[in-house]
Amino acid sequence: MILICRLEGIRRGGKKMEKRGGLSDLSKLPFHLAYASLPNNNTRDWNSTLQVQWISYSRLLFSTSSHLCQIYHMDVVAGLRDLLRPLILKMTPHDCRILGSTQEMISDNLESQAFCFHADKELLRQPRIVRVGLIQNSIALPTTAHFADQKKAIMQKVKPIIDAAGASGVNVLCLQEAWMMPFAFCTREKRWCEFAEPIDGESTQFLQDLARKYNMVIVNPILERDVNHGEIMWNTAVIIGNHGNIIGIHRKNHIPRVGDFNESTYYMEGNTGHPVFETAYGKIAVNICYGRHHSLNWLAFGLNGAEIVFNPSATVGELSEPMWPIESRNAAIANSYFVGSINRVGTEVFPNPFTSGDGKPQHSDFGHFYGSSHFSAPDASCTPSLSRYRDGLMISDMDLNLCRQIKDKWGFRMTARYELYAAMLSEYLKRDFSPQVIVDPMLHKRP
Repeated sequence: MILICRLEGIRRGGKKMEKRGGLSDLSKLPFHLAYASLPNNNTRDWNSTLQVQWISYSRLLFSTSSHLCQIYHMDVVAGLRDLLRPLILKMTPHDCRILGSTQEMISDNLESQAFCFHADKELLRQPRIVRVGLIQNSIALPTTAHFADQKKAIMQKVKPIIDAAGASGVNVLCLQEAWMMPFAFCTREKRWCEFAEPIDGESTQFLQDLARKYNMVIVNPILERDVNHGEIMWNTAVIIGNHGNIIGIHRKNHIPRVGDFNESTYYMEGNTGHPVFETAYGKIAVNICYGRHHSLNWLAFGLNGAEIVFNPSATVGELSEPMWPIESRNAAIANSYFVGSINRVGTEVFPNPFTSGDGKPQHSDFGHFYGSSHFSAPDASCTPSLSRYRDGLMISDMDLNLCRQIKDKWGFRMTARYELYAAMLSEYLKRDFSPQVIVDPMLHKRP
């Protein structure tokens, strides 16, 4: 039996993988294909070793990365979809071994990728390997469907993807912003408030069961109904521990007022500061959507000790796509932590047209949510992105020791001048603030 899969961006230790022997019969295949021979009558033994022959990928994506190698990016051949499960393969320069297996192929429309960020070996600390997952998806039903049906359908759609993450050994999983509903805040219609739920509401209870089942921390971004404070709403991430407990929450710090992002019609800026949650798998934080445009927001999570910061988002191509691959990567570099960026997928059409206040004609959709979820690391390496159009699961192993190693290498914390920044910000907040501008005395004199 032959399994054909696609392997991309294979690079480790800054060295190009060498071509293995026995590939003469594959010489006519595209350069991004590899194959594995699976023993006959052994399709159920997914923990056995596969003998894998492969072709080195010459169009390398990570020419400057020294800590990233791809585990897998697999498209199972159509004729074998019913016979094989997607495998997670760890690529090294010398071998290929199975790390785990997902459940059945969830759908033809699901893309799956996995990677591994390495750190240097230390003498006094053991590696701190954490397996992290990101899920991006489109809505399950049209926005005109009954709200109860929409909620039920999206849970039914996402559950097999979470099951796949759990079966793959993911330790920490993050879903996209407001994943339980269409991103309807563009409409300014208040009927969408019905999707709001308490912190311990329907979606949290749904995910708590899965967290317990898979011993997995899950970040649950919801539209929160604050039942203790006048039933107002917040854009909130609920952190669910690997025992199914609620560790805490974070509310979105920055609310956009640009284009169709009319979110302040529904909720205002959060009041939870910049919390970092110490979990069984490391210290994590959540910088929700628009907060990625604010460098001090990223900084604050770093100062509080975050090792992984998630950025669950819902953003559209015309507005933000040029910035998408830049901002989170810059944040990972500047703050010496890992970043997981998640964006939803698809174009959501609403029953009533709306305008953007920009003089353009009214329209019924927000624009295209372009997916492209990815990971960034503190050493400036990053993964390729998931699709712009397809649901996806991205998994990455990351050695959290890399965070301190990069801090030691670059000394950003040591060389920062926080006292100067604090003094500047303190002055800026005063009503009589005057910018520190030194004017050239010759500027306004005639020659």
